[in-house]
Amino acid sequence: MDFDREEESGIPVAGTGKVKRMKSTGKRIVVGLSGGVDSSIAAWLLKRDGWTVTGLTMSIWDGSVPILDEGMSGCFGPGEARDLEAAKEIAARIGIEHRVIPLAEEYKRTVLDYFREEYLAGRTPNPCVRCNQRMKFGFLLEQARAQGLEFDKFATGHYARVGFDEANGRWQLLRGRDGGKDQSYFLSRLKQDQLSGLVFPLGELLKGEVKDIARQLGWGDLAERDESQDFIECEDYSVLFRLGDARPGDFVTRGGEVLGRHRGIIHYTVGQRKGLELGGGGTPWYVLEIDAARNRVVVGPREDLYSRGLVADDLNWVAMAVPPEQPIHCEVQIRQRHRAAAATVSADGERMNVLFDEPQLSVTPGQIAVFYDGDKVLASGVIGKPPRI
Repeated sequence: MDFDREEESGIPVAGTGKVKRMKSTGKRIVVGLSGGVDSSIAAWLLKRDGWTVTGLTMSIWDGSVPILDEGMSGCFGPGEARDLEAAKEIAARIGIEHRVIPLAEEYKRTVLDYFREEYLAGRTPNPCVRCNQRMKFGFLLEQARAQGLEFDKFATGHYARVGFDEANGRWQLLRGRDGGKDQSYFLSRLKQDQLSGLVFPLGELLKGEVKDIARQLGWGDLAERDESQDFIECEDYSVLFRLGDARPGDFVTRGGEVLGRHRGIIHYTVGQRKGLELGGGGTPWYVLEIDAARNRVVVGPREDLYSRGLVADDLNWVAMAVPPEQPIHCEVQIRQRHRAAAATVSADGERMNVLFDEPQLSVTPGQIAVFYDGDKVLASGVIGKPPRI
């Protein structure tokens, strides 16, 4: 597999003593620039290696959602103005062109509407996966080209790797070297044409090494800056919904016993314990299912959260060009902080059936299941209602 890299001397970093260079041959590249340490160092590395670099930052906030500016950091909210200024300042520090790409309407239609619709259907969405696939690696580049910007490649500060497999003629997505920061899960919905144009300068680096580079450049402010993992600049997602979306209903057991009233299914997700306000003492209750059709939240003991399997549809084939003809044994990751678990996977038409070697906790409809062979992403799909196995 050719990663188009070569070893050369560079700023020494912890663990390696050198930074790998990305050969440019004078090509033009755009970098998703947030103003944080990861995207900043990615852009700096590319410029160092001879690329003609332009930083791109999405502008998605238009004030249409009632979120107060309380100084929180997140992808969507009134604090965007600070993020745009930070990205502009970093671009000037590196010495590259910077452009802001307005995408508020696309974000509302593609991410916020999806988020709302999934919750109302009783599923738990993953807005970050959706944003990567449709916004950062889609509309952002389309609009940049529409503005007349010409470029050969697109880079981000994600901790992941990409390469071309000559054996099967497909682009591959692999985990980043830093297992604790790996972001291949969030990128697993990318298509072959998207992967073909990507560069991940941080894929072979550890997070600590990236911060060391920043410090050695005199950018200690970046190295120490808090990083946001939040979707919106608000702890209450209900601001994204319309009046009447949160209709009260019953908390029930799987046997149908009514235990109390919930505030609306938009406030709950599989595995949730806090905020149920179900008294009675004894064994705590957990959300097992969201029954959107009957506006019910099904609860039960923690042991009932375990499932031996799942069904995934809306499949995206990455390393694999077609579904496997026979069952395969691989690892399946069912959320970002889930340790991929061994499973037997078989194709069933447009779906993938998964049987875990060991039962897994909180298999959640609407989340993404990513199928791995070691570091290599085989495919991904959207989790449906889990079978009771």
